[in-house]
Amino acid sequence: MIGSKTENAGDPGDLISWELRPGGMLVQKRQSGEGENGDSTPAGPLIKIRVSHGLQAHEISVPAQASFGELKKLVAVETGLQPHEQRLLFRGKEKDDVEYLHLAGVKDKAKIILVEDPASRERRLEEMRSNEKMERACRAVAEVGSETDKLAEQIPALEAAVQSAHNVPERDLDKLTELMMRQLLKLDAIEADGEAKVQRRIQVKRVQNYVDFLDNLKTKNSIPHPLASRNSVVTTKWETFDSGVGSLTAPPPQGTPNITTDWEKFD
Repeated sequence: MIGSKTENAGDPGDLISWELRPGGMLVQKRQSGEGENGDSTPAGPLIKIRVSHGLQAHEISVPAQASFGELKKLVAVETGLQPHEQRLLFRGKEKDDVEYLHLAGVKDKAKIILVEDPASRERRLEEMRSNEKMERACRAVAEVGSETDKLAEQIPALEAAVQSAHNVPERDLDKLTELMMRQLLKLDAIEADGEAKVQRRIQVKRVQNYVDFLDNLKTKNSIPHPLASRNSVVTTKWETFDSGVGSLTAPPPQGTPNITTDWEKFD
């Protein structure tokens, strides 16, 4: 059970209440209205503290009886650094979250140094590098997708030609298939993680579908179409004469035998 006691701080009538926290730590008892975990803002006069962070300085108003942990929450609003990423130094010493400003000697216009936790800083830098890498990969995948769109625009015309019994040059189908295969090679060379990896997988499947479709189209193009005979051109070779004009009257049969009635007599 948490116990408490009261001591005189030196000034008559100025009494400080203390409480024993779990673990044996003796801290000043919070004022009424404060949460057990320090979520509520303590009562008391406000003081202005100058928090220096690198080349930047932030002036923060905070209750004089607040803890350094509560100060970190206000600093997070100004700097974007989460409380667990902060290290607050006062008079050259790092302060724990449970310590109180007025007990540490922090007064109005006091200066506190903010240092980002080295481990948190390294995690932040690693996260930034990872995000930058993913953005580059997403841009590369998007470029391949754009090139694939342009190539895919040629497919409907080739498909229509094959279906209408027009013989499409095989080299046209082979060229387009080769260009699609190059897009697959580009995608394979992109190092991607996270969302970029998902986008790359979608593009690979899309390009592969186009390649399969072109292979099937090439097979259909090599098979003679039933309509091809109807569209064939029939030519007629006409016989010409000396006049250069074709005759509509059939010529007489050649080599007709000449029959005579002369008979040879024998004795």
